[in-house]
Amino acid sequence: MIRKLWLALCVGLVGEAARAACGAEPATCQIATGAYHIELPQRNNPPLVIFLHGYGGSASNVMKNRALVDGLLVRGYAVLAPEGMEENGRRSWNFYPGGQGRDETRFLTSVVEDAYKRFGIDADRVVLSGFSAGGFMVNYLACATPDAFSAYAPVSGGFWRPHPDSCAGPVRLFHTHGWTDAVVPLEGRYLGGGQFQQGDIFTGLEIWRGANGCVDNIPDAFSETGQFMRRKWTRCAEGSALELALFPGGHGIPEGWADMFVDWYEGLPGG
Repeated sequence: MIRKLWLALCVGLVGEAARAACGAEPATCQIATGAYHIELPQRNNPPLVIFLHGYGGSASNVMKNRALVDGLLVRGYAVLAPEGMEENGRRSWNFYPGGQGRDETRFLTSVVEDAYKRFGIDADRVVLSGFSAGGFMVNYLACATPDAFSAYAPVSGGFWRPHPDSCAGPVRLFHTHGWTDAVVPLEGRYLGGGQFQQGDIFTGLEIWRGANGCVDNIPDAFSETGQFMRRKWTRCAEGSALELALFPGGHGIPEGWADMFVDWYEGLPGG
C-alpha cells in the first residue's frame, strides 16, 4: 500500500514536470544542426537520457511514449529526444559505415552542450540510448567514441554486416533485445533485396567483450528482473560494464525497461 501511494505521488509530480520551451514552440529546441525535445524532472542539475527514435519515427513520438518518459522522469532523469535527419520522407540516423550525411556524434554532443546551457542538466551523467535504428546509432557511436557519453543503452539495435573489426574501449553498455524480434532478429537479416544485412547481436557482444578486455566469453553473472533475463560480464577492464537483457516479446521498448535501466546505471561506479 505504501509503495502504491508513493508511486501515485511520483506520477503526480511527473505530471508537473517541466516541458521545456525553446523559442515559440513548446518543447522543441533548435540548434544549428537539428532539433530536439526535452522534459525535465522536478530537481536541479538532473542526469540526462538521450533517446533516439527508430527508422521513420520522430522526436515527438518518443515523447508521447509516456511509459518510457514518465518512467525516467519519476527516477529524476531528464529525457531528451533528438530529431533524426529526413531522407525520402522518413527520419533516421547516419550510422551506416561510409554513409553520407550529418555528423551525428557532433550533433548529439552539441545537443548536450545546448541542454546544459539552457536547462542545467548534469553534463557528466548523460546516457545515450535509442530504439531500433536509434539502437544501431548508439552502437556505432559507442564503438567509435566510447567516452562521448557516460554510458550506452541500445534497445533492439546492434551492428550491420560486415561487423566492425574492433571497437574502442572500454565502454559501459546495456543491451536490451526481444527474444522474438523479427524486425531486428538476434541473428540479423537481409534488407534492400540483399544489399544490406543486419548483424548478429551475439557477434556484437563478442566485439564489446574485446573492447572491454573481458577475460572470457562466458557471462559470470545471471539474474532475472521481472520479464527480463539478464547476462553480465564483470571480469573486464576497470571502468567498463557490459550486460544483455532479453525479454520474451518482439520489436519494441518493453514494459519495465526504464526502471531496469536506471537501476543498472545507478549501480555503476559514478552512476
